[in-house]
This record gives sequence, structure tokens and C-alpha cells, in this order.
Amino acid sequence: MDWMETTAARRGDPRALWPEVHSVVMLGVNYGPDSNPLAILQQRERGAISVYAQGEDYHELIKKRLKTVARWLAANAGGDVKVFVDTAAVMEKLLAASAGLGWQGKHTNLVSREFGSWLFLGAIFTTLELPPDAAEPDHCGTCRNCLDVCPTAAFPEPYRLDARRCISYLTIEHKGPIDRELRPLMGNHIYGCDDCLAVCPWNKFAQAGREAKLAARDALRAPKLAELSRLDDTAFRALFAKTAVKRAGRDRFVRNVLIAIGNSGDAALVPDAERLLDDNSPLVRGAAVWALGQLDPRRLAALAPSHRAAEADPSVAEEWSAAATT
Repeated sequence: MDWMETTAARRGDPRALWPEVHSVVMLGVNYGPDSNPLAILQQRERGAISVYAQGEDYHELIKKRLKTVARWLAANAGGDVKVFVDTAAVMEKLLAASAGLGWQGKHTNLVSREFGSWLFLGAIFTTLELPPDAAEPDHCGTCRNCLDVCPTAAFPEPYRLDARRCISYLTIEHKGPIDRELRPLMGNHIYGCDDCLAVCPWNKFAQAGREAKLAARDALRAPKLAELSRLDDTAFRALFAKTAVKRAGRDRFVRNVLIAIGNSGDAALVPDAERLLDDNSPLVRGAAVWALGQLDPRRLAALAPSHRAAEADPSVAEEWSAAATT
């Protein structure tokens, strides 16, 4: 079965969220990919979307399953229950490691001997007193694969992540312009990043996920950057309906696409970057300035006088000024 169930030891203090809780049941669902997630990184004219976001949004699927298990637990053993799937400040990885589902690797993510790096986590808080399972020991040994593969050097040391440099954070959570120093390092990552997960040697035991709703949509496996750059808000919502990508919103997503376009080295994408210099979103316009400057600095210089004179947004004006000095 893809599901594993166990009871976590009391670490991470769940009582801060619910004072009445006595035990936490942690569950994981396998979402292992059916192909190498790193292969897309060589197709620079296409965008790399994290494996977990290529299918339906896992939050709703897992929450429904957690509620089923929680109702069964309450009906058969009594007590009150609450379920969490990235919906509160629950330390899922720490609790899952305490519960024996796996251990936190040097990349800070959970690693399972059975499923490798590919587990979604959910938690059931209960007022029941349940016996704790044994924690899983660390099996990373001397391996540094996950640390060394990170394009932006987001791991200052093992077991420590600097989120400000993490591509997953930058492409999903970060709301403003991405640091110009980091843009060339992001390659064609447009939503999330699987690099540190994909290189883990424990994935040799991983299995492809069998949940149909989590399976990758063909349209999201290797989408063309040119097509993604043309998405307006309506088209964005239609393409990414029921997926986690919709969280980013159209403007933030197209910003990411433009950074990938700038990193592509593909002259055929110049018209797409140029067209977005006039986008309604300052975030998109600023990224378009950078992308066009990477692909065709002469064309950008020719367009600069008219566009800089009409630009009212300070962040975009800053992008034009930075482009003029490179």
C-alpha cells in the first residue's frame, strides 16, 4: 500500500496548536515519479515543474483521507481528533521522523527507506493516549548528493536550509522580483525544485505512485516556455485548475517563466520576452526586462528609451537601470 500509518512521539510540541492533544498520528502517501525529474533540466526551452505539482493538489486528496482515518479512530477508540495537511504550523517532517516514517535528510526533507524522497505528509491530532512508535535513525551517512546538487547553494551546512536561496521558495512563495544574483542559477525551474530529492541514493528503493489523481498531467510534464509566457489570468487558471501551481498566481508564475526564458539561450524566445515588456503586471514587466537583456541585449537597448520614459513603477525602473549597466 502507498499509505503508512504510525503514532508520533511528542516532539515539536503539537500542544501549542491544540492544548488537549495527547498523541499525533502521522501518515504519508507516496507520489514517486514515473520518470527521472532531472531530465527536463536539459530541455531549456521547456519549463520544469516540481513532480508534486504536476497532478492534482495533494492537500484536498490527503485531507479527505485523513478525515476518513480520523473518523474511524474516533468511532472505534473515542477521543477528539483534528487533521492537518500544511494548514497550520505543524512540524510534519520532525513528527514523521519521530513516528518512524523516515528521517530528515541533509536536505531537511523526509527520506523513507521504502519510498525514498517522495512522500506527502499529513497529521491527525487526537486526545487519545496512544503508544509512540520508535523513531527512524538517520541513514544519510557521508553522502552529500543533495547538498552538492543545489543550483543556488541553499544549504550552508548539512541539515540546514537557507530558504532565501531555495528555488522552491523563490518560485512559489516569494512575491517580489527575485534577486538578480540568483536568476541565472535557476535554469528552467518555473515552479518548485526536485533536484535535492531526485539525487538521493535511497530513491533506488522508490516506487512510482499509484494514486491516479496525483499522476502527472501530460500538459505539465514538459510545457513549452513560449506557450506558458502567453498565459493571461483566465488561461492560467484553466491550465492549472485543481493543481498546486494555482497558488502562485499568474503574475508570479509568468515571472518564473521569464527567468527560465532568460536562461534558455534560445533566440526564438526573444519575441515572447519583448511582448511582456508591456504586460499589466510590474512583476512581469521587470522580469521581461531581465530576460530580454539575457537573450538580446542590443534589442533591449533599442527599446529602452521609450519604455523607460513610460515606466512608472519603481521596481521595473530599477530593472531598466540595472540592465543599462550590464
